[in-house]
Amino acid sequence: MEYRMEDGSIKSQGEIRALNKNVSIPKVWNADVCASLNIDPVLEAPKPEPSGAYKQVVRNGAVQDGDNWVQAWVEQDMFADTTVDGVTTTKAEHETAYQARLDATAATAVRTKRDGLLAGTDWHGMSDVTMSSDMTTYRQALRDITTHSDFPNLSDDDWPTAP
Repeated sequence: MEYRMEDGSIKSQGEIRALNKNVSIPKVWNADVCASLNIDPVLEAPKPEPSGAYKQVVRNGAVQDGDNWVQAWVEQDMFADTTVDGVTTTKAEHETAYQARLDATAATAVRTKRDGLLAGTDWHGMSDVTMSSDMTTYRQALRDITTHSDFPNLSDDDWPTAP
C-alpha cells in the first residue's frame, strides 16, 4: 500500500515509519492513523494497455478521484533519440533493434518447439516402421515452419496438425 504525503510525494508504509521513528504506529493502519500522520492512502488503479507498439505505460504519482487518491498512469514512448560519445541513434533505430531482439527470441522459441515435435515423431523413421505419407507430410511441414509467412510470430493455427 502506498500513501500520499502532505507535500504530494508517494511513500510506502516502511518509508513513513522511518520518517516517524519516535512515533508508535500500529500494524494495521485505519483512517485514524492516516489522519494523525496527515497522509492519504493511494488506492490501486488498473494499469491501462499501451495504445501501440513501442509505447509503455508507467506510474506517474497519484491523482484525486472524488474523495480518494488513486494511482496515476501515463503512456510514453519506449525509445527516444540518444547521443553517446557524439554518435546519435534515432528513435527508429532503437525500435528496429528492439524488434529484432523480439523476433530473434520468438524464432528461437519456434525452433525449440519444432525440434521437440520432430523428436516426438522420430520413431516413425526407424527401419522397422513404415512411415505413412501423412506423417512424412507433417514432418516436412514442421521442417518448413521457418518459411511460414508469419514466422517467427506464429499463432497456434499456423502449426501443422499431427496425423
